[in-house]
Amino acid sequence: MLHIENLTKRYGDKVAVDDLTLTIASGQICAFIGHNGAGKTTTIKAVSGIIQFDSGEIYIDGISIKDDPIKCKSQIAYIPDNPDLYEFLSGIKYLNFIADVFGISADTRQERIRKYAELFELTDDLAQPISAYSHGMKQKLALISALIHEPKLMLLDEPFVGLDPKAARDLKLLMRDICDAGGAIFFSTHILEVAEKLCDRVAIIKTGRLMAFGDMDDIKGDSSLESIFFELEERQ
Repeated sequence: MLHIENLTKRYGDKVAVDDLTLTIASGQICAFIGHNGAGKTTTIKAVSGIIQFDSGEIYIDGISIKDDPIKCKSQIAYIPDNPDLYEFLSGIKYLNFIADVFGISADTRQERIRKYAELFELTDDLAQPISAYSHGMKQKLALISALIHEPKLMLLDEPFVGLDPKAARDLKLLMRDICDAGGAIFFSTHILEVAEKLCDRVAIIKTGRLMAFGDMDDIKGDSSLESIFFELEERQ
């Protein structure tokens, strides 16, 4: 579903992502972990088509994001750690706007909005302006908007930040359901316990370079993900 091949991204003299290669298949949830500034957000933004990169290739379901960015973007959903929403709109108007962008029919969008708004307990707030939403409510609205077109690949940057315990639990269950239905999820997180319990695969990045990548059980072995992460962090 996602194949990153020799991805390199520079900002001036700084190499933010250095020759990174990884693959995530349909049905897999992959955690992307590393310290602040390690290159996680840059990688996710490159995969989502938000930023260009200096060299390498990114394929979404076999399609190059360089060759056909519109087709690739139609297959994915990206949620940043701090969603930038149109706060002058109400929640429902924002969701309808996103549904228009993806060409979702009226009946289908109503069904999906109702389903996910009920799941994240946001139904009663959809008529309110987004400017009145808390951070957690904005995060929930962003999640609903990302699910409207049923993306094949979800790219999430710290998706659990700001969510209440119930919403965080519901999101974890939903992520597994999406992958069981053939989707794939690539998400960054600092919550290593969640990554260890939820994910099939894990990628650990340090100063732009991939330090470890593979099946979760193979990477952590008889240890914990936290122990492996800090062991890799201590390496020069």
